Amino acid sequence: MKSYRELDVYKNSKSLAIRIHRMSLALPKYELYEEGSQIRRSSKAVTSAIVEGYGRRNYKPEFLRYLTFALTECNETILHLEFLFETESLKDELTYKELFEEYQQLSKMLNAFFQWVEKNWLTRPKQ
Repeated sequence: MKSYRELDVYKNSKSLAIRIHRMSLALPKYELYEEGSQIRRSSKAVTSAIVEGYGRRNYKPEFLRYLTFALTECNETILHLEFLFETESLKDELTYKELFEEYQQLSKMLNAFFQWVEKNWLTRPKQ
């Protein structure tokens, strides 16, 4: 693997972050800078943490640390999505259900990737 861009978990998280960004811009004006801002930041932070972790891939504990951050941000995004729907700021139930399910799937992917790295990733030998 030469780049984080080859990781399915990266591709999915980035695509979802873009969808969240677009969805959040259609929220009522009073939510744009409150919950809308929060969900944009947490969704993009998932992808950022994957990229930062991959940049530290030669140090397995650091890689795992950033994957933990990615999972935490994924869960936070799910929470903000629930807040938006339950407060009726996000009224489109189909959009909510699709994004909720896709973030649940991303959470599973992140967990599986974390476990794979934990068991299989080799750290660079000290020179």
